[in-house]
Amino acid sequence: MLSLITIFGLLGNITTGLVYLAPVKTFWHIVQRGSTEEFESLPYVVKLLNGYMWVYYGVVKPNSILVATVNGFGAVLELVYVIIFLIFAPPRARAITAVLFGVLDVVFPIAAVLITQMSCNREMQITIAGFLSLLFSVLTYGSPLSIMKTVVRTKSVDYMPFLLSFILFINGLTWTVYAVLTRDWFIGIPNGSGFVLGTAQLVLYAMYWKPEKSKRTSSDDGCQTENLIAHSAPLLDKNESRAEA
Repeated sequence: MLSLITIFGLLGNITTGLVYLAPVKTFWHIVQRGSTEEFESLPYVVKLLNGYMWVYYGVVKPNSILVATVNGFGAVLELVYVIIFLIFAPPRARAITAVLFGVLDVVFPIAAVLITQMSCNREMQITIAGFLSLLFSVLTYGSPLSIMKTVVRTKSVDYMPFLLSFILFINGLTWTVYAVLTRDWFIGIPNGSGFVLGTAQLVLYAMYWKPEKSKRTSSDDGCQTENLIAHSAPLLDKNESRAEA
C-alpha cells in the first residue's frame, strides 16, 4: 500500500508537470510567428537553473527521488524553451540570452555541484542544495503578486486565468503537505508561499469574476498565461504591459 508521502509526492509531480507544460502554447506561438516578439528570456533561464538545483537536491537527499524526477522533466522543458528563444530571438536578445544561459545555466550549476561535492560532506551538500533551491523558488514565486496587483487595479480577472490559478493552488498545497509529512522545510517554505498566493488568487477571482464573455484575443491569452507561469514579477512587467495594451 502506498504511503501518504508517496501519494502526495506523485500528486506533486503531476501538478508540477502541468505548471512546467503551461508555456508550451506561448512557445508554439513563437515558432509559428518566427519571432520572440516582446517576450523575455530571463524567466526561463532562471527557471532552468531552479530546476537544476531541485534535481541536485533530490539526488543528494535520501528518499527524494520524486523531487528529482519532476524537476528533471521540468529542466528539460525549460532547456527546450531557452533553445527556441535562442533560435527565434533578434540578434541583441539572442546574445543576451546566450550570456545569461552560459553564466546561470552552465557555469553556476557546474560550479555549485563541483564545489559542494569536493569540499562538503553529505549533510552540507543537502543544506546548500536545499537553500539554493529554496532561494530560487521564492524568487520565482513573485509573478502571482504582479498578476494580483493587475487584477485589483483593473477589477478584472482577464489576466489571471482560473485554471492556472487553481493548478498553482493545488501544486502549492500538495507539496506543502508533502513537506510537512517529510519535515522538509526547504520544500515547505517556497511551496507554502505558493499555496498562500494561490489561495489569494482564488479569493480575488471570486471577488472580481464577471460572467461577461472575455474580449481578449488569442494572442492576449498567450501573454496572460506567460505572465502567470514565468514566476518572476520584475522580469514580466514588460510582458504584462504588452498584454494590457
